[in-house]
Amino acid sequence: MRSKPLWISAAIVASLGAIGAVVLMWRPAIEPVERPRTFSSEQLQRGARVVEAGDCAVCHTRPGGQHLAGGLPLVTPFGTLYSTNITPDPQTGIGQWSLPAFERAMREGISRDGHFLYPAFPYVHYRRMTVEDIADAYAYLMSGPAVNSPPRENRMNFPMNIRPLVSFWNLLFLHAKPLTPMAQQSDAWNRGRYLVEGPGHCAGCHSPLNLIGAEKSGESLSGGVVDGWEAPSLLGMAHRANAWSNDQLVSYLRAEVVDGHGTAAGPMRPVSLGLAALPVDDAQAIAEYLLSLPANKAITETQDATANAGLSDQSTGALLFASACAGCHAAAAPMREIDGRPSLERTSALQALHPRNFLKTVLEGIPATPGLPGPVMPPFAASLDNDQLIALATYLRRQARPDQPWTDLSATLEALRQETK
Repeated sequence: MRSKPLWISAAIVASLGAIGAVVLMWRPAIEPVERPRTFSSEQLQRGARVVEAGDCAVCHTRPGGQHLAGGLPLVTPFGTLYSTNITPDPQTGIGQWSLPAFERAMREGISRDGHFLYPAFPYVHYRRMTVEDIADAYAYLMSGPAVNSPPRENRMNFPMNIRPLVSFWNLLFLHAKPLTPMAQQSDAWNRGRYLVEGPGHCAGCHSPLNLIGAEKSGESLSGGVVDGWEAPSLLGMAHRANAWSNDQLVSYLRAEVVDGHGTAAGPMRPVSLGLAALPVDDAQAIAEYLLSLPANKAITETQDATANAGLSDQSTGALLFASACAGCHAAAAPMREIDGRPSLERTSALQALHPRNFLKTVLEGIPATPGLPGPVMPPFAASLDNDQLIALATYLRRQARPDQPWTDLSATLEALRQETK
């Protein structure tokens, strides 16, 4: 007789738990609306700036696809996502979304119909944006051409293919609030902080992730890996051995070739091209903010620990440089004068703690961007084998950091070759 009340209590607790889980994993749909079309030219201009600062086109436009129509594959540790159509098409895009539905997606990661968005969409950062910026972005997106582009089916691994489980991820990690300007800092610094931590969502790439894909607590902007490229730490940039100046960082952010650091490549290339389309004040604000951030002690300690590793023979590397690189990068190369090609030993890729970005650049090159100026570099993945690439990297690293040779070249190169198969 005593066990019966226990079973009843357990059943009640289980029922309440089930109800709580359903409430947590369910969101109501927001009624569709007719596409709004009346916006002022001033709001559309502001909205264009917000959308560019948020890198929307970088993820929502696939190569060869129409602007903002989605379809770009986003490879994650949990499977492959395909970006969605954010043009104002009523059937396949956001043409029936109201401003409240758009704002909910930006702040909570919930689609108009109530389904959860995966956090590859950086709503954890966009929720820091102002009400005005979100409204301006909405106006700009609604004013563009509608493109009928049905979404591609995601290929997520179990259990992440069960979208409602994202609700538990949100419960753990969706806590950021809109930024409040800091009175003791300049207007430019506050603007830079807002762009970096809000629409620009820099930490989304430049932070290490935990086992369930969230940024590790306390390690924001300390470096990450994206699409096989190292997204370097953005901490202590003004205090490194190869320190950044304000002018250098502004130019780099705007896709220019910078003496002492090179130019943006990989996933950073389209981001920097987008920043180049914005007023230079935005890049200057980002630079002021980033250069104010203190160094990461853990990175400094790791650099010190590798300072005494041995060096290999340099003759093969020197010959490879003379045959494959010197035409553009040697001290007397005409391209150094024609389009500002950098001296390689002072580029960020060769100054970095790890060789991943240097090797990725040599393997893949820097492709031309149709219709836009910028440096172009051919890929060497097919013309140089692993031994040659290691010899070249060792030689150039010795020019750049003789006290800090790379010790993981072979393993990194083999991993990069496997990633492209």
